[in-house]
Amino acid sequence: MSASGGTRAIVAALGANLAIAASKFVAFAFSGSSSMLAEGVHSLADSGNQFLLLIGGKKAQREATPQHPFGYGRERYIYAFLVSIVLFSVGGMFAIYEGYEKISHPHEIERWYWPVGVLLFAVIAEGFSFRTAIKESNELRGKLSWSQFIRRAKAPELPVVLLEDFGALIGLVLALVGVGLAVLTGNGVWDGIGTVCIGVLLVLIALVLAAETKSLLLGEAAGIEDVKKIEAAIVDGDTVTRVIHMRTLHLGPEELLIAAKIAVRHDDTAAEVAKAIDAAEARIRAAVPIARAIYLEPDIYSETEAAKGPDPAATPGGPTPNPAGH
Repeated sequence: MSASGGTRAIVAALGANLAIAASKFVAFAFSGSSSMLAEGVHSLADSGNQFLLLIGGKKAQREATPQHPFGYGRERYIYAFLVSIVLFSVGGMFAIYEGYEKISHPHEIERWYWPVGVLLFAVIAEGFSFRTAIKESNELRGKLSWSQFIRRAKAPELPVVLLEDFGALIGLVLALVGVGLAVLTGNGVWDGIGTVCIGVLLVLIALVLAAETKSLLLGEAAGIEDVKKIEAAIVDGDTVTRVIHMRTLHLGPEELLIAAKIAVRHDDTAAEVAKAIDAAEARIRAAVPIARAIYLEPDIYSETEAAKGPDPAATPGGPTPNPAGH
């Protein structure tokens, strides 16, 4: 669902941004408005970003290989991170530079009706794209707030498109204000100020995207609800009596790795334990369909060992064991 929904949102955003970029560059050519130039480059960068997201989605579908046994699901995270870099550099920094130049060397906006008309058209087109992204996101968001959805979403495409479209709409409003004040006062400095504001907005959005996609690249665990479902599915109350500890990791937006140490009864035979593990894996996949790689290690539960807590040396990111044993 997240892959198909993300693709629909990306295609809608791509079509809107290509049309908007062309109209903005035409408006810049006739009016000389720096806001129009910055907005045109912004829309062109957004179009390139959508192409990157589509490429990432395509590459992520490749089959696993001996060199990459868990597949290529994280390609989607890599390309989403590239989007944040493009948005920061080509979108935000260019707009800030262009705005600074316009403030330093202001000139009146010619044929003001061109930028105003194009901006109004862009608001409608971006609104259509934003509406599509909201509709597709609502199918996955559930009861989460929008900020929680952006922070917790494992599929990067929808949060990226949402933030891009939201930033584009705010940027269009800033461009309208800048152009409007420049026309009303006859002072082109306002156009430059509007352009700088657009650049700052894009930089802030790019930083948020970079932080979220970096977290996904590092590897995030399953969501709280999925963890509860997995733990409930593992324990059958007969052979598997409890989960001693468990780790989960998203190999991609729709691929989950599960590794758990489970408690079995001390007098169960190897055949009984193996059968219980197979049954537990089937229950996990029924409860959480994106569970692709499942590794269950049977052990005998000990309250004494459990009371000691986790072993820091055996924890990823914990202290490295001393090879000399000292």
